[in-house]
Amino acid sequence: MDIIKQICRELNLKEHQVKNAVKLIDEGNTIPFIARYRKEQTGSLDDVELRDLNERLSYLRNLEERKEEVIRLIDEQDKLTEELREEINKAEVLQRVEDLYRPYKQKRKTRATKAKAKGLEPLANIIIEEEIETGKIEDIAADFVDEEKEVPNIEEALRGAMDIISEITSDNPEFRKEIRDIFYKEGIIICEAADSDKKSVYEMYYKFEEEVNKIANHRILAINRGEKEEYLKVNLSVPEEKIISILINHSIKNENAITTKYYKEAVEDGYKRLINPSIEREVRNLLTERAEDEAIKVFAKNTKNLLLAPPIKDASVLAVDPSFRTGCKLAALDGSGNLLDYTTIYPNEPRNEIEKSRKVVLEWIKKYNIDLIAIGNGTAARETEHFIGESLNHIDKKVAYTIVSEAGASVYSASKIANEEFPKIDVSIRGAISIGRRLQDPLAELVKIDPKSIGVGQYQHDVNQKKLSEALDGVVEDCVNSVGVDLNTASKSLLEYVSGLTKGTAKNIVKYRDKNGRFTNRNQLLEVSRLGEEAFEQAAGFLRIYDGDNPLDKTGVHPESYDNTMKLLDKLNYSLKELEKEKLNNIRTKIIDIEIDEPKVKMPTSGKSLKSLKDLKNLNLNSNKKSNKEKYEDRMEYLSKELEIGIPTLEDIVKELEKPGRDPREDMPAPIFRNDVLKMDDLEEGMMLKGTVRNVVDFGAFVDIGLKQDGLVHISEMSNKYIKNPLDVVQVGDTVNVTIISIDKERERISLSMKRKGKTK
Repeated sequence: MDIIKQICRELNLKEHQVKNAVKLIDEGNTIPFIARYRKEQTGSLDDVELRDLNERLSYLRNLEERKEEVIRLIDEQDKLTEELREEINKAEVLQRVEDLYRPYKQKRKTRATKAKAKGLEPLANIIIEEEIETGKIEDIAADFVDEEKEVPNIEEALRGAMDIISEITSDNPEFRKEIRDIFYKEGIIICEAADSDKKSVYEMYYKFEEEVNKIANHRILAINRGEKEEYLKVNLSVPEEKIISILINHSIKNENAITTKYYKEAVEDGYKRLINPSIEREVRNLLTERAEDEAIKVFAKNTKNLLLAPPIKDASVLAVDPSFRTGCKLAALDGSGNLLDYTTIYPNEPRNEIEKSRKVVLEWIKKYNIDLIAIGNGTAARETEHFIGESLNHIDKKVAYTIVSEAGASVYSASKIANEEFPKIDVSIRGAISIGRRLQDPLAELVKIDPKSIGVGQYQHDVNQKKLSEALDGVVEDCVNSVGVDLNTASKSLLEYVSGLTKGTAKNIVKYRDKNGRFTNRNQLLEVSRLGEEAFEQAAGFLRIYDGDNPLDKTGVHPESYDNTMKLLDKLNYSLKELEKEKLNNIRTKIIDIEIDEPKVKMPTSGKSLKSLKDLKNLNLNSNKKSNKEKYEDRMEYLSKELEIGIPTLEDIVKELEKPGRDPREDMPAPIFRNDVLKMDDLEEGMMLKGTVRNVVDFGAFVDIGLKQDGLVHISEMSNKYIKNPLDVVQVGDTVNVTIISIDKERERISLSMKRKGKTK
């Protein structure tokens, strides 16, 4: 198999893109580095495309290794034919390779292996060959009766021979392939209650059936969990008679043979006892794998949007970790996230110290010049929100609050990282600090927590944990590197995700910083212990130095492009001082205004077509008839050749020079800040509200509209057009307008619509 061509076909990529990407990956380059600084080689593949490519590369390489191993194992048994070798080499999925290997695989003790040990294989072959049309099979079987071999009678001999035939039928790769297809195309998943009187969240599946090829991924995961928790019984129904008939038609060639009856019984037994349960397990495993892969993709996408939520810079924050009995933990943070003060108040039940608590909150707002209040969304969140909202009515200063997800805050609070940051502070207070910092800089704070604990997935504890961890680690890595990291303030946790850095080198960077003071240029990284040239190449472009020796160090321009960047600045009559002062906003205009020497091209005579000239594309480069876009493209092509640098890299340099140190998160929707409190009694059907998307799942999105319970926008209520996946419409963190379509106060459920227009509150 040509792996490169296979990936090209599957991912619809060009051969040079895949070849170069594979080469770069094999050389040890990280995905973020390849995506950002090797665009010319890969045709500008982004991080998601590169990770998909890398995943397929690993699978196909493992497939090739398994093929070689299977061929070797069969060859060692002297059973390898050229036809079989060809079939194995042609296989495009691992399942096909395993099917082809199955008849030759060394088995544990089975009924068939025991029958073979008793010398009954020749009798099985007689039945299979179907050559005898006269006499009685019992007379032939009598020759295999042997007390010493534990074959006491004819019935035992025939039963043993049929067990061998059953296993041969089960091991036939073509049979398995055909039956598997029938399971997929015609199979029906049937669920029923293990105990119909027992209440559970799985009641919709107590009497449920759906075709295998139509069942939604989230249903598969729900059914699996219900079965695991013993609320559901699940089986897969298929057209059994049809399958047995197909197997018999494939197997029986001579209906007149005296062995036919036994052959048919053996084939039927092979299906019912061996093939059916085996294929059912395979199909359910494959459905689960498909559902898990989709759930992981959704989780990864949600996590990415959560991590890339815009930071609230230079705002002092009062963080509140709500609770009832143990009180609400308060933490005051300055604009850089440094802890100023902390305490506990008791505005909720059972103590209800409302006035005393309000006095503390209002005093702190004044004392620490609080700009924003961050309230965790856990237990007592809405009660605490009500208290905060009412308290803000007692102060002249304009202060707003927002609800912040506290998923994973308790995990962080008890972690080694939290203990290193706040060794003398109680675990409960650390949670409040984390909530406040999540509002100030979500990415910097959330990287301290296992991504699985962030809480924006679906069935994340049910899916393959290794796959989930790998996917989420990749997402965090991509987010950290797309934003860039301040080399002088980043925590060890944040540095660990920078391209090319390890836990060891991240730790050494912090040590170097503590010992020598702040970094003033990127080259100082080479002085850090165990950080060599290769790691520097991978990491340098993603590490920012503000107010350093070289203004380029605060940009995403890689040091390898500094010389070309300086030439570009010189060409445009700019200096580093102007870059330092961020006064290059008109850089694109300057590029458009570059005068290019017209190429000397001999004009065609009347008999020639102008299109035949090689340099036609370059004619009239300075023409005023060209649009600014066309002129810009011409100049970029000219500069690319002049500076001997690829256009994608040149375009990235221009973007960085326009906004040095720009944070890409600025383009993401900001959180909704509120001053008033919304209660369930305030709601009515048809009311339109503004909300924040908290989680996206297969069947819709959960939206925070300021109540204790998030509302659900079902996929059918997202758009007037057909939507295959909710992620095509919304992302975690999006601000959306929603209309209430139903309210269930008893179960505290709110159904929302994004496609219906309602009246504003």
